[in-house]
Amino acid sequence: MEDAYVRSVSEVLDFFGVDSTKGLSDSQVLQHARLYGKNVLPEEERASFWKLVFKQFDDLLVKILIAAALVSFVLALINGETGLAAFLEPSVILLILAANAAVGVITETNAEKALEELRAYQADIATVLRNGCFSILPATELVPGDIVEVSVGSKIPADMRMIEMLTDQLRVDQAILTGESCSVEKDLESTKATNAVYQDKTNILFSGTVVVAGRARAVVVGVGASTAMGSIRDSMLRTDDEVTPLKKKLDEFGTFLAKVIAGICILVWIVNIGHFRDPSHGGFLRGAIHYFKIAVALAVAAIPEGLPAVVTTCLALGTKRMARLNAIVRSLPSVETLGCTTVICSDKTGTLTTNMMSVAKICVVNSVQNGPAIAEFGVTGTTYAPEGFIFDSTGIQLEFPAQLPCLLHIAMCSALCNESLLQYNPDNGNYEKIGESTEVALRVLAEKVGLPGFDSMPSALNMLSKHERASYCNHYWENQFKKVSVLEFSRDRKMMSVLCSHKQTDIMFSKGAPESIIARCRNILCNSDGSTVPLTATLRAELESRFNSFAGKETLRCLALALKIMPMGQQTLSIDDEKDLTFIGLVGMLDPPREEVRNAILSCMTAGIRVIVVTGDNKSTAESVCRKIGAFDHLVDYVGHSYTAAEFEELPAMQQTVALQRMALFTRVEPSHKRMLVEALQNQNEVVAMTGDGVNDAPALKKADIGIAMGSGTAVAKSASDMVLADDNFATIVAAVAEGRAIYNNTKQFIRYMISSNIGEVVCIFVAAVLGIPDTLAPVQLLWVNLVTDGLPATAIGFNRQDSDVMKAKPRKVGEAVVTGWLFFRYLVIGAYVGLATVAGFIWWFVYSETGPRLPYAELPWCAV
Repeated sequence: MEDAYVRSVSEVLDFFGVDSTKGLSDSQVLQHARLYGKNVLPEEERASFWKLVFKQFDDLLVKILIAAALVSFVLALINGETGLAAFLEPSVILLILAANAAVGVITETNAEKALEELRAYQADIATVLRNGCFSILPATELVPGDIVEVSVGSKIPADMRMIEMLTDQLRVDQAILTGESCSVEKDLESTKATNAVYQDKTNILFSGTVVVAGRARAVVVGVGASTAMGSIRDSMLRTDDEVTPLKKKLDEFGTFLAKVIAGICILVWIVNIGHFRDPSHGGFLRGAIHYFKIAVALAVAAIPEGLPAVVTTCLALGTKRMARLNAIVRSLPSVETLGCTTVICSDKTGTLTTNMMSVAKICVVNSVQNGPAIAEFGVTGTTYAPEGFIFDSTGIQLEFPAQLPCLLHIAMCSALCNESLLQYNPDNGNYEKIGESTEVALRVLAEKVGLPGFDSMPSALNMLSKHERASYCNHYWENQFKKVSVLEFSRDRKMMSVLCSHKQTDIMFSKGAPESIIARCRNILCNSDGSTVPLTATLRAELESRFNSFAGKETLRCLALALKIMPMGQQTLSIDDEKDLTFIGLVGMLDPPREEVRNAILSCMTAGIRVIVVTGDNKSTAESVCRKIGAFDHLVDYVGHSYTAAEFEELPAMQQTVALQRMALFTRVEPSHKRMLVEALQNQNEVVAMTGDGVNDAPALKKADIGIAMGSGTAVAKSASDMVLADDNFATIVAAVAEGRAIYNNTKQFIRYMISSNIGEVVCIFVAAVLGIPDTLAPVQLLWVNLVTDGLPATAIGFNRQDSDVMKAKPRKVGEAVVTGWLFFRYLVIGAYVGLATVAGFIWWFVYSETGPRLPYAELPWCAV
């Protein structure tokens, strides 16, 4: 049911013929299973091993080499050759081709893992209502129409339409699907939006996402391939791997070389028809075979057999250097692709930002009598690690933040009015959250504020193990205050409260939307002396102004904190208790940009690479992040540079083309939009790199010329990518681009070196054939020259270091040939010189050298070599 989000609850239930109090009957389950299929992502038929092997030989140069090897072997047998002489030449050629085929098969086999790992995001079990009873069933047995109950920690087992709220709210973390940095509140209302994207479907629970708050019931509307996860799988299946720019150029070069080889071979055959009957050959047929062998030698001479091996070696060396930069390359050809990248489409959440909500600003009332009434503090630290400092408005670091009354009570409220957990994971060395990211940000703030009464507190905390340090201060406050009652968050109140008891004092701590908290406050806590004074209309207006500044201009997610002294012995809380509060402070938090991103984006601009930020977040939040990271520094205004997916789709085709050329930000997108963006840019001859970390990024990562996944991202994203950033650092991409450009320069140099040598070989054999003299070089000698004499020096060129100004040049054009017409002419002249000199030396030794046979030139064609 694709339009469940626009239908009412009763319409959806009627569509499936299900009673929300009883669920489906056994007969209905069987009927729906036959009609809609199983709740599994079907496995695709894999290409067989041998099919993959044969695919590696589907290349013109490779086919010519195989043909040359077979012809060489047949001719050797016809001439009566046996043993090593007959097999040496074809064996060497086939060994080279087999080695390169092995690399290709391994690469393609790894790519298949992405589809398998999508299944890891399917839930294992589900709480299902059938025949009037709830039971826990394998998620694979769900069918459309099933009534499922979900609660905190549940992984959504299928796409489902909400039908009943069992708590005041339900919040779901759907970042893996949409890239949104915060959890999303779900409701029962029908969606009225036209062209609704996943983010607009607030009544739909998507398969694979996780419930982080609340409890609800929903009806299954999509299973298996009909879910959002299924559409991602289908998109990945429809995506063919892009041919890298270097592969395209080598293919073009191979086609050109094949035509040249065919022309020269035919020319040699025609020119020497008159020599077929020479007595030295022993007959017309043997003469024809002799010159056919010369044609084969020409083919071997013209094709640089060492080229595949040298290219592979050079790319492997680049891969090793990139690994030192924390860029793990999964596909060898993608190393070079980075060098000609013209556009980087970067996911925002988790790539440009840390995807770890952090408190960045605090606003409190300082004093109503002396100096400015409002005081602001800045907070450093961009991860869940309890590491960071608090600075006052002048930029001076607070040595003991807990000595200030408002900051102390903010820490208390943050620790107690909180349902989340913060813990250290020794396996990956990171601090991790359980629960809402905004609540975890408050826990981290409590750790940064510290505890009162200990002058050595900061240094003492640093002596703790990371496991103990994760929530040391939070545990301190939880031990000091006993939680008595909790009043959960609700959408109408937009706040939550907790009643705590401490040394014969009962205190209620509250947190919530600033407009809700401030409206319920009568007093304020002063930061200067800890006194409580009435909240005047002037102060209320000033606080609301600061809140609007935080939420508007700075696009921070704001929460207000308050407290209230309660009567002794109270055991429960009610909504009536949430009035006459004392305002403590206002905190503004954000998903912070990574510190190194600004310089990395500046380097991209210098190198002529455009960065487009792509995110599922709303437009204003994303624009704020872009301002912070410098993505908008080159723009006077954002008009025509920032689009939502809906805005872009509404544009006429011509305007979309113009918009793509100017775009710097693309917001409110879902997976299909990311893939569409990559395709549209590729149609404009852009070489596109796509970064991402979520399941939602996988189709675009696979479609892009080079897909770059974050090391901390999902397994699906990493499997669909060509390169993985082990340190999740966007700046690593810039270093990898520089390495890619250096690799291309080295590749171009050794290809030109090898081609110039091969032209000399062709001229040498061709001239000898025209003059009717014996072969100057045997095929095995040609192989030796191509593989050893030329191959090793060419490989050495691959070790050249990158130029110092490699990132100051614009990306090379996609259509730029590896060997241009002028360069080919130059190499033709040089090759002709080398070839003629070799033939001259050959003739000199036979005719004039004192150590040679000193034959008359007229007898030279009669010699057998």
